[in-house]
Amino acid sequence: MTLTAIFDLDGTLLDSDAALVGAFLTLGVDRDAITFGHVIAEECARLGLSLDDYVAAYDTGAAMPFPGVEGLLEHLDRWAICSNKHPQSGRDELTRLGWRPQVAMFADAFSGPKRLEPVLAAMDLHPGEVVFVGDTAHDRWCATALGIPFALAGWNPRAGSAPGDIVLATPTDLLDLLGG
Repeated sequence: MTLTAIFDLDGTLLDSDAALVGAFLTLGVDRDAITFGHVIAEECARLGLSLDDYVAAYDTGAAMPFPGVEGLLEHLDRWAICSNKHPQSGRDELTRLGWRPQVAMFADAFSGPKRLEPVLAAMDLHPGEVVFVGDTAHDRWCATALGIPFALAGWNPRAGSAPGDIVLATPTDLLDLLGG
């Protein structure tokens, strides 16, 4: 059976640490207070920042694909994005890179942190037909909550594996997992 890939964006397809951190630093946040993997509105609230100010300070040109990601995406006919990223910067980055997932859902598509159910519904897929590729514990939880295989973006040095993860050393390692 051929599986369809659903990807997290930041830390999975994009090495966006510089962009994420840069916006917070521009707004006066101490580097040690910055954490990753959250809904951006919640992180801004935690840090006492305006979401609008954060979005204005975010440099969409600073987030770059991890090595091998563009080659992987060229091989995929059907794929999706499920991300906690603010929709404006997420869509701007997809446009800048010329990436065209079948479905791209960002923070505005969920009531709270991202969930895979809306992406599956939009793609008319069931949990047994997909693999979720991510880099955080929340990504892992999104997948395992629905019985979806979780593939860890092991090419991100910040990603830590847990028992049951499928650890991908490079983006193109996903092609074997997808089958077909």
